[in-house]
Amino acid sequence: MSTPVPSTFPLTRAVVEAAGAVLTEPATTGSTNADLLAVASTEPHGSVVATLDQTAGRGRLDRSWTAPAGETLAASLLVRADLDDRDRGWLPLVAGAAMRDAIAAELGVPTEPGRASGPAPRVAVKWPNDVQVDGRKVCGILCQVADDGSVVVGAGVNLTIPADRLPTPTATSLALQGAPGSAPELADRVLAAFLRAVQEAVVALVAGGDDAERVRSHVRSACGTIGQRVRLELPDGTTSEGDATGIDDEGRITIRDRAGVSRDVAVGDVTHLRYA
Repeated sequence: MSTPVPSTFPLTRAVVEAAGAVLTEPATTGSTNADLLAVASTEPHGSVVATLDQTAGRGRLDRSWTAPAGETLAASLLVRADLDDRDRGWLPLVAGAAMRDAIAAELGVPTEPGRASGPAPRVAVKWPNDVQVDGRKVCGILCQVADDGSVVVGAGVNLTIPADRLPTPTATSLALQGAPGSAPELADRVLAAFLRAVQEAVVALVAGGDDAERVRSHVRSACGTIGQRVRLELPDGTTSEGDATGIDDEGRITIRDRAGVSRDVAVGDVTHLRYA
């Protein structure tokens, strides 16, 4: 009889299996999103692929995601739920808010206004779903639709990357921000908390009414882009500057330009100008 291989993600495995789903833990892979997309039609809702060694990850707008082996988490979650088109559009934002809460917990940062007892880093979402700590990116989210209509929610988290190996000057890692533990320990805790939060939010969105509105309100409260002067780059390459004033009911960011004209933007790249 072969000896079972110990799980790198024991807390995560408990969350996934409690939901009746499957956790796959490749030692290395090109892309957890690609792995899960390939089998999405045969896997149950809530299934997860997770690794500490992803070699060919992609981010939003088809950017590459640099992920040093053993120092970053790459994970993908399969969401198959009875969501209307609007609420499916909220999934990337919901995932960003869920990861923001998981990371804030690791850093001991309250997520409710007025709860901080002293100086603490600010953990927030840059619309639509990059998680930042004091304006530096620690996590990116990428959602992709599978052939069967389910959604794969991918997340990449910088765990223990030291300052001299960060992918960009505006990045950071959990270890650099003071989170305790090894990369596997951090990955397991963060991922388990993230999965619980996304699962609960999806249930609330399906329920609709006040439950769904609480989810949308939480996403808005977690978004650090609201209230910022921003530079907006659209997929066609055009750019503009304005003030981000909110997130509308479709999940779009509302930008008011210098002439006072507001518009809602569904897809684009936002830069907070105070960090530009």
